[in-house]
Amino acid sequence: MFLFQNISGMDWLVWGLVVIALMVLNEAARANKWIGLILFVGLPVVLTLFVWPTTAGPGSSTGTWFHWVKVYSALAGCLGFMALRFIPKLQHNKWALIFPPAILAFNIMEAVIRDFQVSHLHGLVDGVIMNGGAWNIMNGIAGIINIITISGWFGIIISHDKQKDMIWPDQIWPWIIAYDVWNFAYVYNCVGDHSFYAGAALLISCTLAAFLVKKGSWLQARAQTLAFWMMFTMSYPAFVTDSQFSVQSTHSSAALMTISGLALAINVVVLILHIYRVMKYKRNILTDEVYAGTKAYDQVVAENTPEGK
Repeated sequence: MFLFQNISGMDWLVWGLVVIALMVLNEAARANKWIGLILFVGLPVVLTLFVWPTTAGPGSSTGTWFHWVKVYSALAGCLGFMALRFIPKLQHNKWALIFPPAILAFNIMEAVIRDFQVSHLHGLVDGVIMNGGAWNIMNGIAGIINIITISGWFGIIISHDKQKDMIWPDQIWPWIIAYDVWNFAYVYNCVGDHSFYAGAALLISCTLAAFLVKKGSWLQARAQTLAFWMMFTMSYPAFVTDSQFSVQSTHSSAALMTISGLALAINVVVLILHIYRVMKYKRNILTDEVYAGTKAYDQVVAENTPEGK
């Protein structure tokens, strides 16, 4: 294939099972706060004490500070979002509501910086094959645009059903698609041999959850599926590198340029849409919902508030 080498039918089957498993775990975490606490506190404590010192110790592909920080930061995000969902006082605090978009912007910027760093790296670097080039710069710019087009910073609400999901009405599907393509390009550029699962499968799982199961809950699903994936790869790092199901990137300059070019183009389109709505409807990009009045926005609000407004 253009992006990956030698994908077998079994690889596709396992890829599909990864997507399904992440979606099922996301649904379990949505069920109630007690299951969430077991999954995001109890399970990580057990893994930290009895599993990760062996599987993610020195010499392991996940034995670097980056992977340890990544798994705990993902878990911290999940717990922060749970605090918003289940502590009523926080739901009415505008500074608490800004936490989710702020941490999202911070994480995107981390990836942007890494893309810029990788642009001049080639060969085997820290156990990962790098083929840096102009595509990294292009995708870094796409990530910056993705941050600029984050909207509805103070507009997060908590659903009025039993799950009490964290809902972001202004985070509608064009922005989510732009993020997904950019993030896949980032993983493909910087950790190409992991991108079949850690890029494509992981992103598809949270996007399907938000589009088909609970509209408006994309960021919550993104954080939870990322946390589950990181816990899994810390426990079984060989899965994406040395197992019979691992799928390697082609590391093709043409593939890298194509996916990064696509990410940049899609994010530019979303930026144009963003500017158009801000100017036409005189929206404040920080305090107003840019997409209020669109069908996607109004549907999410109607489904998650008693008054539908």
